[in-house]
Amino acid sequence: MKYSILIKFFLLLFVLQNLTACSSDEKKADTPEGLFAIAQEYEKDERYEDAVRKYTDVKNKFPYSAVATKAELAIADVQYKEESYGEAQLSYITFRELHPKHPQIDYVIFRTGMSYFKQLPETIDRDLTLAHEAINYFNELIKNYPTSSHLAEATEKRNEATKKLAEKEDYIADFYFKREHCESAIPRYENILKKFPNQGFESRALGRIVICSKKISDTAKAQKYFEILKSKYSESSDFAEARKVMN
Repeated sequence: MKYSILIKFFLLLFVLQNLTACSSDEKKADTPEGLFAIAQEYEKDERYEDAVRKYTDVKNKFPYSAVATKAELAIADVQYKEESYGEAQLSYITFRELHPKHPQIDYVIFRTGMSYFKQLPETIDRDLTLAHEAINYFNELIKNYPTSSHLAEATEKRNEATKKLAEKEDYIADFYFKREHCESAIPRYENILKKFPNQGFESRALGRIVICSKKISDTAKAQKYFEILKSKYSESSDFAEARKVMN
């Protein structure tokens, strides 16, 4: 009997606390600041869907308040946190279109690039189209916001994305080279030299252009690239291989 009364008491206390909390939330939701604070609480508790819903309420119910702009950016940030990178990417882009002179625009550009970057596959044998988009945003940040606190990470991620693209091009070029499809391999290796310098593939690209060019009897091209290979990588195994076909 005593335990039954205690259980009822605690249940009543729990209900009253929840009613008080709901009432408090309702009062807070009457102002943009209060509603924004509720959204922040949800975000802190990792209740991301609820947070996005509340931030959206701020934007829709109080569109002319200063907090509405904060809510728009917060929505993108929450989507990024929950790893919904495609949605985050679109939200950052939309935010920038609506607020091109926002004081955090460098952050928005950085996060747009990161949203693309985070969608890249782990292996190079899959579609890397989004790497180009990521690089474009990182380059924009590096060029136009040299004092941004996100500069170092943007540079690092740009280099990683560029490396992936170089590896992809080398992978395709090697595919053709190994099958002796020289007409297809040569432009791929030339593309590596043109678009991806200093990525560690130049010596092999030069050497294989020489070998392929000799196989299709393009002596002028073979000689041209052999001279470049000789001047830059004369100690490499690629030069040694290329010299065999040139002799």
